[in-house]
Amino acid sequence: MHAANRGEKIAVFFVNNTIYGMTGGQMAPTTLVGQRSTTSPWGRRPVNEGFPLHMAEMLSSLEAPVYIERVALSDNKNIMKARRAVRKALELQRNGAGFTFVEILSPCPTIWGKDPVEARKWVAEKMIPSFPLNVFRDRKVEIPESNQPPQKTVQEVVEGERQAARAAFVPGRHHQFDHLDIKIAGFGGQGVLLLGQLLAEIGMREGLEVSWLPSYGPEMRSGSAHCHVCLSKQRIGSPLLSRPNVLVAMNEISLRKFASQVAPGGTIIYGRERLPEDISFPQVQVVCIPASEIADKLGSAKVANVVMMGALLQETECLASATAMKVLEGKVKNPALLEFDRKALDAGRLYIDHTVALGAVTQADGFAE
Repeated sequence: MHAANRGEKIAVFFVNNTIYGMTGGQMAPTTLVGQRSTTSPWGRRPVNEGFPLHMAEMLSSLEAPVYIERVALSDNKNIMKARRAVRKALELQRNGAGFTFVEILSPCPTIWGKDPVEARKWVAEKMIPSFPLNVFRDRKVEIPESNQPPQKTVQEVVEGERQAARAAFVPGRHHQFDHLDIKIAGFGGQGVLLLGQLLAEIGMREGLEVSWLPSYGPEMRSGSAHCHVCLSKQRIGSPLLSRPNVLVAMNEISLRKFASQVAPGGTIIYGRERLPEDISFPQVQVVCIPASEIADKLGSAKVANVVMMGALLQETECLASATAMKVLEGKVKNPALLEFDRKALDAGRLYIDHTVALGAVTQADGFAE
């Protein structure tokens, strides 16, 4: 409705078969009075469900749309009219005319329980009387221009920010990858989702393409939570990860649940001092760090996720710690908590450096202390 009211240059093809046919045959906004569905077994009742919506008439009450027509797939003559309406709507879009809308009365033989011939006949006999065919709008509409300077498109704004970030950032050892997939998992309340958000923003500030996809149970706090973070030099096709390069597991449950998904040659960063004795991962490198204990010693259990972030950045060299600190400074307004975060980030980095120096990094053939 709002796109139509603004006269956005898009064409909408509204297929009206009076039913939600793709998801089980429930009553739709356009279901006819008396028509039965899986959610209106006694038929649609205006006193209970209201009357069917007439979309073409509703949109024609607005000023901005340039073309609105209702057509029907009931017989060959009307099918040809529908073809012409679709073509006209697309031609208007090609010419930049404005918002166009074609409502198409269409049969749904499967959900209606009719053969195709009966279904087309039902469109003619039942639907058209309720939804009259008509050209409701066919005119050129002049929308007054604003006196303000033209706004940039979303793509122009994003590209400008990306170029500025790339110009300001000196990669050094970082970004030694084309695409890096990270899964972060733990209990709700451990800052799992926040850690993913922070990594995505750090990557964005460094000029990378990023995505963040959260997942958590209905209980949220103390329930299972995980998120997917993609960092890439190219556009990201999907935010969903099936074979992450890196797993950040805040607890044992998450380790056991997701470790098998890590791609061979990948890395697991586990938030405990050592692995459970009954499991090993010969195909990946495992780094153990007692994040909660380190956070407690720093004076705030809340920053365990930042300890893990410091370890991740140092171990993978995927992003710069300096950028991470700038992101934290922008998000954390409490000076005391920000100081805890700074110490936690440094502690995670230093723990990895110390661990590597001692040779206490889990390798493919086991781990040594």
